[in-house]
Amino acid sequence: MRLEIGGREVSKSKSAGRMGSDGSSPCELGGGVYGVLSSPALPNLPYQGDAMLNLYDAVRNNPSYSKLVIGDFLFAEYTCGSNLKMLPNWTETDYFVHVVTGKKTWHTPDGVWKVEPGETVFFKKGATISEQHFEVEVCLLMVFIPDALMRSTVREVMESLNLGTKDCPPTKVALRVEGDVALAALFQSMRVYLAAMEKPPEPLVRLKLKELVMSVLTSGTNAELAAYLCQMSSSDAPSIGEIMEANFRYNLSLEEYAKLCHRSLSSFKREFQAHFNESPGKWLLQRRLEHAAGLLRLSKMNITEVALESGFEHVSHFSRVFKERFGAAPVSYRQEKGEVQVRDSSVTA
Repeated sequence: MRLEIGGREVSKSKSAGRMGSDGSSPCELGGGVYGVLSSPALPNLPYQGDAMLNLYDAVRNNPSYSKLVIGDFLFAEYTCGSNLKMLPNWTETDYFVHVVTGKKTWHTPDGVWKVEPGETVFFKKGATISEQHFEVEVCLLMVFIPDALMRSTVREVMESLNLGTKDCPPTKVALRVEGDVALAALFQSMRVYLAAMEKPPEPLVRLKLKELVMSVLTSGTNAELAAYLCQMSSSDAPSIGEIMEANFRYNLSLEEYAKLCHRSLSSFKREFQAHFNESPGKWLLQRRLEHAAGLLRLSKMNITEVALESGFEHVSHFSRVFKERFGAAPVSYRQEKGEVQVRDSSVTA
């Protein structure tokens, strides 16, 4: 069942364009060539190097999911019966995930997040790789909250409770939400709306969102998330620097990076140039090469794994631009600079 209040036509991004035309679920989607992604956070995981699914668009556009939509706000019950083990995905919206049944694992550049029934995790806008487990059918409650709505809600809660601003140290891509009985009850009460025959009043849904934000801000166990929300509420747009540093390793187009940063493509390029003093394309190439060089020196990954983990689709292209940048092919660079002994027979470049 689809409940929509003030909905909009969703334009398909490059990633959304890869969606199946038969209405299949996002877990059933994705062609492309599989490689192997291996790193301290992502040990030997199959990685779909040439496709990143826009999770928000996929969930919103899939008619098989029960969902509630208010403008860009999206609350959905997400189930997945596919045999696709790994799903690289991204979204321009912060979101909460509450596991009802089954379990799910998310892999990010700074950690692995295993979430089981009754647990909740918060994801900042950006890219992740989700891993499916097949022992029990998975059911997730997902709450995608657009920045404008989150800002206004956080400001309203802070003002009503007379809360001061909080210092926000750098946070990880994902944060566990330490739940209690009230938080679990809140998710279940929102789930009831999905089974209702009539749409709930929009003010009631906004009140539930306010409850969720208030639960986080007033909880002594979610200080890091509370600080992030307070910081976000005081800014008008996401930080280009923070977004790019957290997501440069993923195979996203410039249009998708611009969407992540909540800018038009032209504004993104202009502000990016002002921030980094070079174009997005040049910065991405150099940042990925620097990351790859670090992996060659310090990890046991083979060359293919290094290329994929650093955001390169093709090993031949990676080897060529790496040699242009560092004056040596990846294998030769590792032999000269490497601090870890490893036999690499995957490529000869």
